[in-house]
Amino acid sequence: MATPRVCSVARSLEVVGERWSLLVLREVFLGVRRFDQIQLHTGAPRAVLAQRLRTLVEAGVLERRDYRPPEGRTRQEYRLTAAGRELQPVLTALMQWGDRHLAGPEGPPLRVLHRGCGAPVRARLVCDEGHLLADDGRELEPVGPGAAGPASSPAAAG
Repeated sequence: MATPRVCSVARSLEVVGERWSLLVLREVFLGVRRFDQIQLHTGAPRAVLAQRLRTLVEAGVLERRDYRPPEGRTRQEYRLTAAGRELQPVLTALMQWGDRHLAGPEGPPLRVLHRGCGAPVRARLVCDEGHLLADDGRELEPVGPGAAGPASSPAAAG
C-alpha cells in the first residue's frame, strides 16, 4: 500500500473542506458576521454551525469580536483574519467553476464586480514574476516531497 502524499491541500481541507465551512466563509466575505444571520443565509443546523465557527476560529481563519446591540446583551460576531482573507481567491475560483459548469438556465445567482471599473472578478493563476498561466495546468511543475511519484506531472495526468 502506498504512503499518502504529503499535501497542503489535504491539510487545508481539514480546516475549510467541509460544505458548511465554505458557506460560512462565503457569508463572512459578503459582510454577514453574526451567528443568526450566518445560519439564516447558509441553512446550517445550529450545532453544526457552532462547530464550524469554532473550527475556523481555532484555525485562525476567523476571529470572534464582541458587539452590543443598543438594547441587548453583549454578543459575538465573526471577522476574517489575514489568513481568512487569503481564502478569497479560493472561494472566487469555486464560484467561477460553479457558474461555468453548474449554473442553471437562469445563470449565475451572484456576480462579483471590481468596484474600481465594474468588470467581473475572476480567479487566475499567476506566477511570482507576474506571468498569467493557462488554466489547464500544462505550465505547472510540481517540485518537493509532495511531488514524488509518476502521476506528479501534468503531462502524466493528462
